Amino acid sequence: MTAPVLEVEDLRVRLRTPRGPADVVNGLSYRVGAGETVAVVGESGSGKSVSVLALLGLLPAGIATVTGRALLQGEDLLTMAPERLRQVRGPGAGMVFQDPMTSLNPVLTIGRQIVEGIRAHGDVDKAAARRRAAELLGEVGLPDPVGALDRYPHELSGGMRQRVVIAIALSNSPALLVADEATTALDVTVQAQIIDLVEKLQAERGTGVVWITHDLGVVAGIADRVLVMYGGRCVEDGTVDDVLENPVHPYTRGLLGALPDLARPAVGGVVPDLATVPGVPPAPTDLPAGCVFWPRCPVRGDARCETEQPPLAVIGSADVRLPHRAATWCTDRTSGTESPAGGFR
Repeated sequence: MTAPVLEVEDLRVRLRTPRGPADVVNGLSYRVGAGETVAVVGESGSGKSVSVLALLGLLPAGIATVTGRALLQGEDLLTMAPERLRQVRGPGAGMVFQDPMTSLNPVLTIGRQIVEGIRAHGDVDKAAARRRAAELLGEVGLPDPVGALDRYPHELSGGMRQRVVIAIALSNSPALLVADEATTALDVTVQAQIIDLVEKLQAERGTGVVWITHDLGVVAGIADRVLVMYGGRCVEDGTVDDVLENPVHPYTRGLLGALPDLARPAVGGVVPDLATVPGVPPAPTDLPAGCVFWPRCPVRGDARCETEQPPLAVIGSADVRLPHRAATWCTDRTSGTESPAGGFR
């Protein structure tokens, strides 16, 4: 069995805030294999983005306390010297940030920003780096890629800026690609083009991908495994088929239940309202003592949920390469599939 590209163990992130310590990530563990896509899903505020920013040393010093272990190709990112971490960011790990407007420098041209990254990690002259930059912009579907090199971020639309950020992340063919809402600002045609480009990179170089998204349709199409986060914790994970077709945690069921069903017939000429997850996510400064989802859970099928944190336990057979796990006691024990005894509809 080959070693994983990324191995995260017991990642914890605490932020110092005016309201007290905020436990944003709490004991997160997962692996990303070569050529594998792990999708991380959950509501805003669940800790998805902070968890990957912590891995790459991009959280503010003095504000964030990060513990645990994160091995990227055998090297621990969390104990890495700053100079070594700068060398790793690029060919080791590339990141597509969530907001392309704030992640691009507004006073530098697009070409200069891409060329800078290419030359920082390779012995390439400026002309060759510029040609490579134009190739990258063409690969991500930007019109007139050569002309775009001399334009500034404010001269591009939101979707075009997003494609520039993706080109920068892919410029050094990273071993690990972290994509934080990479295709949110793109139309479906360009979205499919970007996904195809990432899959090509995976096939050619065995790139591992962590794909953070709210779009469960994209997850179904690209992911090998799914990790569902809530309140800074992983509440369910497994293969994409296990999690999307046989969700166990009430929160996962809530997310899937909130998807619009275009085939659902109208009742009396009225289209039914979308299902919703009641309540709001917990503040990271005041997490529940027990199950993080307990205050919003419509099931509450076990008295321990209020005071004890359920462990992330294997559902069904453990004799599989990628077990299906969920952190809940609210299961229907009369069913062989161990599905929650309740729902959101």
